[in-house]
Amino acid sequence: MDIQAKGLDYRALNEAIRAAGPSCRITGCLGQRFIGAGMSGRRVEIDGIPGNALGAYLGGGFLTVNGNAQDAVGDTMNGGSIVVRGSVGDTAGYAMRGGEIYVQGNAGYRAGIHMKAYQDQQPVIVIGGRAGSFLGEYQAGGTILVLGLHTDGKPAAGYFPCTGQHGGRVIFRGDVSAIRFPDQVTPHPPTEEETALLRPLVERWCALFGGDAEALMDGPFTVVTPDSKNPYRQMYAAN
Repeated sequence: MDIQAKGLDYRALNEAIRAAGPSCRITGCLGQRFIGAGMSGRRVEIDGIPGNALGAYLGGGFLTVNGNAQDAVGDTMNGGSIVVRGSVGDTAGYAMRGGEIYVQGNAGYRAGIHMKAYQDQQPVIVIGGRAGSFLGEYQAGGTILVLGLHTDGKPAAGYFPCTGQHGGRVIFRGDVSAIRFPDQVTPHPPTEEETALLRPLVERWCALFGGDAEALMDGPFTVVTPDSKNPYRQMYAAN
């Protein structure tokens, strides 16, 4: 079912999505917020630019954006997939607890902030280009992968990546010598186990957006994890 978003506010648009059944295509989207919020078990394709909080609290299903998306994509999402064939604004994956976000282009500030994991809920964000400052801030779980493609010579992340990270991992492809990491994290080459985790994410990104997965897997890759010998414990509990 096709839904023309022009002239609809976000409430009317979300009502139309709920009435459309298991799948729909939205055309003419221009900044409507909360598209797919709390959704599960549905497939929505969007032409245009959705507003803030696309897929907030997403519990399952698939959201695909044929363009850019604004801030807070996948805010506190629990499951499902969000695919953006463009770039995303700030705080993508804020506090996400499950599911996956794949971005063809770049991400703004604070992607993956407060990202966490629980048992088999292992959230994933894959960014094809570069990320802004404070990537993975206070990350507690899950995986963020930054492929660093088409960055015009800029570092794959801005300032202060992994600040307050106390769980999970951030993985960078390419040269990270220009990126300054805090003392409380440990950048290292991927282990065999980390490479096994990394490969399907690269393959999935290439399947969605095009690209040679084997060429991308040549790397180099750098994995950033919390330093258990010098943690941020004092930030979260009294000593």
